[in-house]
Amino acid sequence: MRKTKYRLAAAFALSAFAFTGAADAQLKAIRTQTNITPAERKQGDEAHPQLLAEFGGAYAGPQAAYVNRIGQNIAVQSGLSRSPKDFTVTLLNSPVNNAFAIPGGYVYVTRQLMALMNDEAELAGVLGHEVGHVAAQHSKKRQKAATRNTILGVLGAVIGGAIGDNGGLLGGLGGLLQNNAMQAAQLATLGFSRGQELEADQLGVQYLKKAGYDPLALSTMLASLANQTNLEARLSGGDARSIPEWASTHPDPASRVRNAESLAAKVGRGGVRNADAFLASVDGVLYGDDPAQGVIEGRDFLHPALRLKFTVPNGYGMQNAADAVSVSGNGGQAQFTTAAYNGDMNAYIAAAFKAVAGNASLSPSSVQRTTVNGIPAYYSVARANTQSGQVDVTVFAYEFSRSSAFHFVTLTKAGGAGVFNSMLGSVRRLNASEAAAIRPRRVDVVTVGRGDTVATLARRMAYSDYQTERFQVLNRLTASSRLTPGQKVKIVVYASR
Repeated sequence: MRKTKYRLAAAFALSAFAFTGAADAQLKAIRTQTNITPAERKQGDEAHPQLLAEFGGAYAGPQAAYVNRIGQNIAVQSGLSRSPKDFTVTLLNSPVNNAFAIPGGYVYVTRQLMALMNDEAELAGVLGHEVGHVAAQHSKKRQKAATRNTILGVLGAVIGGAIGDNGGLLGGLGGLLQNNAMQAAQLATLGFSRGQELEADQLGVQYLKKAGYDPLALSTMLASLANQTNLEARLSGGDARSIPEWASTHPDPASRVRNAESLAAKVGRGGVRNADAFLASVDGVLYGDDPAQGVIEGRDFLHPALRLKFTVPNGYGMQNAADAVSVSGNGGQAQFTTAAYNGDMNAYIAAAFKAVAGNASLSPSSVQRTTVNGIPAYYSVARANTQSGQVDVTVFAYEFSRSSAFHFVTLTKAGGAGVFNSMLGSVRRLNASEAAAIRPRRVDVVTVGRGDTVATLARRMAYSDYQTERFQVLNRLTASSRLTPGQKVKIVVYASR
């Protein structure tokens, strides 16, 4: 979460790299677009800077040029353009495992998803899948629905659609409080049909083959993503920390892996993986949260620049994005963010409720004042009717200075707002030494030496829990995998100062 005002981004149809169960893979003729139109180029040009803002910006490391080159090479296989320069492929500074594309030649992949890959062919496969969605014009077929849902809208559009009882965006409490980036990815994915996902897989595999890569790479990448999703579920105790909606609503990713394997067999195996070139590129990439946007450590969120910290309740998970931190658990959902503040807390809270309500009508209670760890705090509650019954919407704000404020918006069933009391009371300032102790993590590619094992290398992972499991998923290893001297593997370490 950066110290920036919440952004409104234009609605746009994205194609998210997602798990979707599908029938047995069958090669078929897919009618694809053969050019990028001027209208699409204009639309993409306008949406691109807003997408960058929503997803943490472009990653500035040396990996960006590598991703752009591989992405442009796979994109021209689609026939949308013969010129690689017509495609803008961006590595995003986001800790979420995701990739997507929009019409106009714009393709995106997050650094976190790149870190999960193990060779160049997997990177090409992911980007090819996304370009396949655009070539098959899947986003055009769902553009109307995406516009209606304002998938890149602020939190208010999301909650407003539900509590206003005007169709409901996701129905009920589930998924109402999400950060912008994850909401965009989830809604984009949920909009694709099973057939469309299979078509994008088929096109991605065909592009891999045409580009000289091993077409099995898409299948192995899907397997890694399935393992990562399972691990994240364990890390969060079963709640959604950074598990995209597409993963939780399609619980059989193994079928997608098998379909991709079948597609690869049909086009014919063979081709390069380029693992060494990829590992050389991914070495040093930022992993997990960027301290400039705050970091999640277990149940704690810490922001060194803003000098603040809070702790979520047991059983709740967090997802950090550029403009907000989303909190989710069985008892409710919440979001922590900031907005412009001029010293008038009544106006600040009123604006927060207005953003939440959208076009709906909310009647908040009078603003109450308290103190949290020496910080002046203010709160108000509004009750609203939804398709799932009555809910309480709470805005709890903290005045850090006369020109700086932050706030939670919580959403719970009526009478259940108390589940967040411990979190609301945990907000405090960080001192200079605490802020300085927050360090980023990076991927470190190491060569397996004599005597090295999964266990010994896993102990070098910069985490206090699930070290072995994290190491195995990162390197697509199983419990029975054995390492050999000279083999290159990835570990996650704290960056040197």
